[in-house]
Amino acid sequence: MTLTKADISQKIADDCGFLKGEAQEIVEKLLGIMKASLCAGEDVMISGFGKWCVREKRARRGRNPQTGEDLVLDARRVVTWKYSPVLKNAVNKSDSNY
Repeated sequence: MTLTKADISQKIADDCGFLKGEAQEIVEKLLGIMKASLCAGEDVMISGFGKWCVREKRARRGRNPQTGEDLVLDARRVVTWKYSPVLKNAVNKSDSNY
């Protein structure tokens, strides 16, 4: 099962006593802040969870696999994510409270 924004909002509303609309606004605001930081090239780190980093990739030669034609892939920025050791340990424990 996939956890969605709606699921997260509902869980926040249930656990914290917010109205569902308020919880949705909190989730949207959090994700908006994270997105704006990444778009600005800043890293986002949540202790005990993980770190998102923006990396620059340079232009490089590539090949269209269908036609075999050579082409140039443009330079671009990508977002990478690395989990924290705390999250890794929690995921690997079968009796985790998360």
